[in-house]
Amino acid sequence: MNKQIIFFSTLLSIAIFSCGGGKETSQTSTNYDMVPKDSITSPTDGGYGFENVAKSMGFETYEFTDEDYKFYGSPDAKKGGHLKFTLGRFPATFRALGQYHNYTENYYIMNALCYESLLGSHPVTLERTPGLASHWKISDDKMEFYFRINPDARWSDGQEVTADDVIASYDIRMDETILMPSTQITYGKIERPEAISKYIVKVKSKNLNWRNMLYFGGMVILPEHYLKDLDGTAYLEEYNFKMLPGTGPYLIRDEDIINQESYSLVRRDDWWSQDHPTNRYMYNFDRITVNVVKDNPTLEFEKMKKGESDFYEIAKPSMWVDETDFDAVNMGWIQKKRIFSNSPAGTWGYGFNMRKWPFNDKRIRYAFSYLYDREKFNREILYNEYTPINSLYSGSEYENPNNPKYVYDPEKAMEYLKEAGYTERNDEGFLVHNESGKVLRFAIEINKTADYRVTPMQQILKEYGIDMQIKFIDRTTRWKNLMDRNFTVDFQAWGGLVYPNPETMFKSTLADQKNNNNMYGFKSDRVDELLPLYDIEFDHDKRVKIIQEIDSIIVESRYSALGLSREPPIRLLFWNKFGHPDYMLSKYGGRMEDILYHWWFDDKKAEKLKSAMSSNGQLDLNEVDHTYWKDL
Repeated sequence: MNKQIIFFSTLLSIAIFSCGGGKETSQTSTNYDMVPKDSITSPTDGGYGFENVAKSMGFETYEFTDEDYKFYGSPDAKKGGHLKFTLGRFPATFRALGQYHNYTENYYIMNALCYESLLGSHPVTLERTPGLASHWKISDDKMEFYFRINPDARWSDGQEVTADDVIASYDIRMDETILMPSTQITYGKIERPEAISKYIVKVKSKNLNWRNMLYFGGMVILPEHYLKDLDGTAYLEEYNFKMLPGTGPYLIRDEDIINQESYSLVRRDDWWSQDHPTNRYMYNFDRITVNVVKDNPTLEFEKMKKGESDFYEIAKPSMWVDETDFDAVNMGWIQKKRIFSNSPAGTWGYGFNMRKWPFNDKRIRYAFSYLYDREKFNREILYNEYTPINSLYSGSEYENPNNPKYVYDPEKAMEYLKEAGYTERNDEGFLVHNESGKVLRFAIEINKTADYRVTPMQQILKEYGIDMQIKFIDRTTRWKNLMDRNFTVDFQAWGGLVYPNPETMFKSTLADQKNNNNMYGFKSDRVDELLPLYDIEFDHDKRVKIIQEIDSIIVESRYSALGLSREPPIRLLFWNKFGHPDYMLSKYGGRMEDILYHWWFDDKKAEKLKSAMSSNGQLDLNEVDHTYWKDL
């Protein structure tokens, strides 16, 4: 079951099941006669028949009900069709892990459609569900975990999935040369896994930690028969823009990648898990093509209106309000939807590199925050569609209600600037330091699509003597600069997690390393004390209190001038030729990528659409607001 989400330890939640090509990337199907079904391994060692002895051995699984099925697609779903859409950047890498991999496409598209993990998560209850592992066991002291790999599981090149693949996947993550130090922190809490048998793997925690099962169960598994010949450096180089074999429903073949222009995923008709209850009505499109339109949302929008793209998410409120009243929408040919879910709000705002001048001075960060007129920005630019954020966990139980509020207060801003030594202005009107004579001038690097968010702030800062220069760069370069710490201030947005994990963004040891999400250089002795307490606390209410204290410390540091959050999470336009489950998008995901997992091409709708367009006919207009999850 692929699209169960485990909310993982990085900036984004990770879709559990995903895809891969192999060295022979031209293949689209597997001759499973190459690897006959195992007839040697006994049931007690995880072979066929294990389900009959699993309970007696202390293993459990998840039994699916008819009620569950409706959350894993729709029985009306059909296989077939070609889905096309656009993104504003080409992936920095196609790898499942390592340097530069922690970006949206990697998690929600490539990983989510090409690879799998040991366990999934029920999309509504968040209970553990089978993935590559059909059964699992937790010791009474919660220090040891056991996973039984399904003997039917196969890589896209036909090879069996075994315990050795799990061990190799752990080993590559612990190789420091993959240049992702937060990965070593996450999996360094766990001892090297042990193969109990061909299909049963044992995992032991170094210390009691309620998240270890979550993390290890959600770890993307990669093929040992490829990894055994690679160290971290070789893996980064050889598989930067090509895929290892995967176990998921799709392949990305070498011939389906056009560098900097597009890539396509091809559905496997030989996927080992396609008949599993959680997958039966999922992953329906024969082909999914992602076309890259770099930093030009207007062109993306026009391609969608012309039918060159099947759907388009509108992030800019002004575009939603002012530019979606056109014939194709009014005729029902294109559907217009605001879709609500229970997805965590996330955060966005101006993130400061606290290692570098001038934001290594807390007073400058405070001054910047007090000059950020969020209410005016929301009113004049965002059509009052957003609400102010004063927490890392806005709107959730983890938000500390006693957090200091970010308010527009120029007088306080000037007080902080004076205290920092900026009392005089030069001939250009910009503040200069009393002793050094250094002008309070810095640059922000953004892609052109963010211009409307940043330019108003630039104008406000200029009024008060601060010169924030705007430099336009492409998204891929910008992300690499962030990972390499080559920035001063950045306009950032982070998705929310169901299970908060402040460690990978705010642990002090990460502040002085590259290629992790502590890009701000945040350090706090008290937060470092609280992080392990959070890890070992199994009582939910107590964990909430710990996170709330962490939240207050981080917010008080002004590591960021927090912005605003939007509700609903997604505003979507799509051509009226698709079927979808009643919920449209998942409860805790609620992202456009859900379309790839849950929707299908509806040939009857497509025929009606074709007929209506040829005759200028009217199709049904549906309600704009879709509140399925909010109404439950």
